[in-house]
Amino acid sequence: MPAAFTSTTTSRRQFLALLGISAAAVSCGTATAGGGGSGAQVKTLKYQGSVGAVTLPELAADLQYLGDLKLEWVGNTISGPQDIQSAATGQTHFGGAFNGAIVKLASSKAPIKAVISYYGVDEASYSGYYVLEDSPIRSARDLLGKKVGMNTLGAHSQAVLDIYLRRNGLAKADSSKVESLVVPPVNTDQVLRQKQIDVGVLGGILRDKAVAAGGIRPLFSDFDLLGKFSAGSYIMTERFIRENPDTVRTFVTGVAKAIEWARTTPREEVIARQTEIVKKRGRNEDTATLQYWRSYGVAEHGGRIEDKEFQLWLDWLGERGDIKAGQLKAADLYTNEFNDFGKG
Repeated sequence: MPAAFTSTTTSRRQFLALLGISAAAVSCGTATAGGGGSGAQVKTLKYQGSVGAVTLPELAADLQYLGDLKLEWVGNTISGPQDIQSAATGQTHFGGAFNGAIVKLASSKAPIKAVISYYGVDEASYSGYYVLEDSPIRSARDLLGKKVGMNTLGAHSQAVLDIYLRRNGLAKADSSKVESLVVPPVNTDQVLRQKQIDVGVLGGILRDKAVAAGGIRPLFSDFDLLGKFSAGSYIMTERFIRENPDTVRTFVTGVAKAIEWARTTPREEVIARQTEIVKKRGRNEDTATLQYWRSYGVAEHGGRIEDKEFQLWLDWLGERGDIKAGQLKAADLYTNEFNDFGKG
């Protein structure tokens, strides 16, 4: 059976509480520190993976783009906000999330910095908002009183839904009548077909697999709404960056190389490499869904970050009242300093 659903109010409260915990833990000092004053830099990076998928750092390591760095897998993440919370509290050395979630974490005074984009939206890599083929839902107004299932609240999927509703003339009061629910991505297709939700957000491999099975149709997608853009970044704590600059540079540049390798290599070869990686790591994962991989979707060359990739979500969160207007500046949330890909 699918995991229990979580209400919008409860999830938002839990999320903000976790952000507070993250900020407190970071301010007290964590395991993300460098060599304890010895001058030695961290060479083994702890991280969380994703079931049945290959992350860009994993791909970079397999392609031998990380030099003398090693990756230490400590488990799989359940969501982007959870992943960056783990990095902020020192349980891992880096984590990735939707840029809006990074803004939220930074607004809680967690001293973090985005260092490279790792996923985005393009013609091949996007999140679609799907309904059953015979669903009466055809427009934004048809969503009033309906349930939309997504992987986490207060992140990419909910932000895009809010923008869709607003751009289609729904006032804030009306938008609140559209209920967002947490549904694990692997269960979304099943839950939609069982009519426990009215709309399911599906992306990447899980989207293509569900579409191939038939019986569903898209209402809209984030690509339809916003075009091509980088949507999420890897973050590290400012302390870790300060104490491990060479490690950060090697990591970021290696991931940048992996982004461009995946962009310029024939899709079949990328899939074959990913399949080999999953089999080699021995986590008892199904590799069948990798055949649906199409793109990491990163917009900018080598994953470099631009102001616009944070400004959209700063505006969205400000309009929602989740952050104070003018509290943060886009340029203060990220750095391209350690991305040497394509330089000189």
